[in-house]
Amino acid sequence: MSMQLDWSNEQEQVEIPEAWIARLEQLLQLAAVAEGLADGEVALTFVDDAEIHRLNRDYRGIDRPTDVLSFAMQEEGEEESGIVYDEETEGAAELVSGMLGDIIISAERALAQSEEYGHSLEREIGFLFVHGFLHLIGYDHQDEESEREMTSKQEAVLAQAGLSR
Repeated sequence: MSMQLDWSNEQEQVEIPEAWIARLEQLLQLAAVAEGLADGEVALTFVDDAEIHRLNRDYRGIDRPTDVLSFAMQEEGEEESGIVYDEETEGAAELVSGMLGDIIISAERALAQSEEYGHSLEREIGFLFVHGFLHLIGYDHQDEESEREMTSKQEAVLAQAGLSR
């Protein structure tokens, strides 16, 4: 078995080509292999800025839109989903099966950021997706060291998929 991606597009402002979904599935497989995960499921939803703003306010207490939100099914240390978190390495050590969680991407924000950073929208969405996936499996970027680690992991996966800057 492998990682499964269930996705939906709940916004109309930005076109999400079918080919990009295949790329996101590839990124999911590459990121999972890099983290030693065997199988599981991730739900991805594309929304507009208004919806991600609402979610960010309601669930994080931050009253502004953001680019990506991740909602993990299990908290660190829990094993119900089949993910065994290794607190020493701050990552998922094994995945037996189960739903990892939800990744919500603002397509509007991704488009604006792709223009700001001077790369393709496909690359920006890929970056946000891998970033969200790493959050689902326990990574965070609360300090400079953990941010460098996440960025390194994200860039390595994107490079493997041909989505380098």
